[in-house]
Amino acid sequence: MGGGTIRWRRALTDTAYFARMVLGQRLHDGQKLWLANSVHRENLLATGNRWGKSFVSAVKLLHSSMFRVRPIRFDRAGRYRAVVASITQEQANLVFDQAVRLVHQSPLISPLVKSLVRTPFPKMTLGNGATIEARSTQNRGQYLLGNDYDLFIFDEVAFETDPEYVVEEVVLMRLADREGRLDLVSTPNGKNWFYRRACELHSGKREGYYQTGDSRENFAISQRFLGERLRSFSERRVQQNIRGQFVDSGGEVIPGEHVDRALKLGRRLRERAAKSGASEARCLTGWDLARKRTATVGVTVGLSDGVARVIALERMKHLDWQVVIERIKYRQRQFPGQLVVDATGLGDVIAQQLAEYKPTCFVFTPVSKAELLTNLEILHAQNRVAYERWEIADGEGRVWSLEDELRQARWDDNNQCDALMALALAVWPLNKEGRAVIQPRVGRI
Repeated sequence: MGGGTIRWRRALTDTAYFARMVLGQRLHDGQKLWLANSVHRENLLATGNRWGKSFVSAVKLLHSSMFRVRPIRFDRAGRYRAVVASITQEQANLVFDQAVRLVHQSPLISPLVKSLVRTPFPKMTLGNGATIEARSTQNRGQYLLGNDYDLFIFDEVAFETDPEYVVEEVVLMRLADREGRLDLVSTPNGKNWFYRRACELHSGKREGYYQTGDSRENFAISQRFLGERLRSFSERRVQQNIRGQFVDSGGEVIPGEHVDRALKLGRRLRERAAKSGASEARCLTGWDLARKRTATVGVTVGLSDGVARVIALERMKHLDWQVVIERIKYRQRQFPGQLVVDATGLGDVIAQQLAEYKPTCFVFTPVSKAELLTNLEILHAQNRVAYERWEIADGEGRVWSLEDELRQARWDDNNQCDALMALALAVWPLNKEGRAVIQPRVGRI
């Protein structure tokens, strides 16, 4: 416990001071920076493992609950609710249990605890009426519905299976009553939704605070051990697990940096086309046809100066085949040009009904699929593919996006990446134009 008289007014505004004087805890510089600046409606912390995310989140839960930190006009609401949530109840409990330990170790805070229960979920109630809870986000956040919070800490959000829906449709609405704050805290997990959110905050596209953290900032863990990991880890693992940086998880069909580049190029070309009013000189369209659990996707690219830019995209589920055929014909009337169709298992039927458009029928085999995706990878590397995010409603509050699918597609796991295949089919006719000779990597079908 820090010595001297506690200055409570300072403890209210200086969380690091609160940690030292009230909780008797020492913070490293990165944790102090986070607590001082993560005061916006939305805050994002991406760090390496063992940086101390759980510990600093526990400190914030206690500080915010003890002082009921929020806009003063909401004090009339009476209650104050803070929660730590994660992909599993066990993960959320790690932060909650840390907060409980800090309380028990502090003779100043422990008398303020009114009750502590473990069922039906962990919950600590303070004498001022504030509560701290631990909840799970499983089943798309269903255990959070009907609640309202002043502070929501989402721990290890990068590993959430449906983060866009859980955050946008569930979590943010839990904060609407009293303009609550949201902390998104995690070790990176590839370039997924958490990465995109970080980019939006970092670029100023979304208002809030963004911070990264290196595991070596934490003086409480063995620097010798970290040094050994630095020597034995691959560079990618060092970047993600030690430095807290966003890197590809490994095995992606399209490397993340190429997706980033294609997105920037897509925006630039769209703006240029809007100013000039010129249309693409040549159009190519690819259709990947649905199997039992997948979607039918059609992608049309327009060629300009050797770059294939996505200018039309349609994604359909559970439609009669005749309807699908009519959609394909309509697209060809909109954008005349070469048509490439997935003919796996359907071959003659598809070719016959689309005969007037002279389609190229592509049959997927392990070898042909690998060649198809390798061609798409090469075109990305040559900076000859461009697109934007392309978001489409996907039922039950879900939103599908082209960017997310392309980032998630791996060589060993792409069987449900229909848009990836449709885009690859659309640009397949370019496979001989300026192509470098690279052996394909065989994926599974």
